[in-house]
Amino acid sequence: MNKETRTMQTAGTTPARAPEDAPALVKKIGKTTYKVRVHFSNTSTETMSDKIKRMLKNEIQQM
Repeated sequence: MNKETRTMQTAGTTPARAPEDAPALVKKIGKTTYKVRVHFSNTSTETMSDKIKRMLKNEIQQM
């Protein structure tokens, strides 16, 4: 069985890896198991709530 780790990357970004001991969400869909790790910047000044509101506002503007 192939245990290759893949990192999803969007255009213009550099892939970042979370520490192996970081909490992970695991979801199995069909024969594929997805493991998502979360990383928070120590230098960020934006709260998670602020970020979600900003993302929703941007999404609405694109409609």
